[in-house]
Amino acid sequence: MPRMNDHRAQELVAAERARIEAALAALTVQAESPLRNQQEGESDSGSELATEMVDEALIANLQAELDAVTRAEARIQAGTYGRSTESGAAIPDERLEAQPLAELTVDEQRRVDADAR
Repeated sequence: MPRMNDHRAQELVAAERARIEAALAALTVQAESPLRNQQEGESDSGSELATEMVDEALIANLQAELDAVTRAEARIQAGTYGRSTESGAAIPDERLEAQPLAELTVDEQRRVDADAR
């Protein structure tokens, strides 16, 4: 099975980086808005706390995705992008097109997800 070319891999991973960084920037702006309202005495502390907790969870998820981008970029440089980090098996290009940060084959990912439950 031919491996995805590095140029296409770089495009896909760069698009993921841009998407994640934009989402992080938007959350940062959003997180600052309630802080300003709180300083001006216009806050509802219960809903503000819930919003803050959701924002923190979203930021943590995006940071984890950004870490995955860094790992994918390193795999591109090392020539191992498109190979499972677990088994070394080829990850189909169709999977990488849909999920550029995929580190495992579909079967391996299913097993990991099932074990996590």
